[in-house]
Amino acid sequence: MAVFLIQHAESKPKEEDPERTLTDEGSENINKISSYARQHINVSVDRIFHSGKLRARQTAEVLAGYLKPAEGVSETDGLEPMADPTIWAKRISQIQNDIMLVGHLPHLGRLTSVLLGADATKSIVNFRNAGIVKLSQAPDDNWMIDWIIVPSIV
Repeated sequence: MAVFLIQHAESKPKEEDPERTLTDEGSENINKISSYARQHINVSVDRIFHSGKLRARQTAEVLAGYLKPAEGVSETDGLEPMADPTIWAKRISQIQNDIMLVGHLPHLGRLTSVLLGADATKSIVNFRNAGIVKLSQAPDDNWMIDWIIVPSIV
């Protein structure tokens, strides 16, 4: 099983746009990453989950356009910036299919730490807007980082 973690693409500041839609650069970056993920590393997921915040939904929709998840895109709870990371750590333990989670910091960093067996307050991955972190579950049920791609290297 694999879990792909994505910090939403760059969004406009709250002062400029209270809805925090994606910037032009954010849209460009998530399209670039999504195309690369599909064409060069053959990323395939059954479902893409997002937090429901507009910037996460827009990011998830672009990813879905390229990756065509069989079960589509779903808004869900527990992916908000300050959500408890153990919510999704427990859910992931009950899912058998490859999934993608589009969310926010600090939640994604905390979730990654919990899955990798570290304290949730310790930063293990330096997430970037529109970047993808692939975690895989080993046969012993431990999680490991397989790879990370960010717009600046694609």
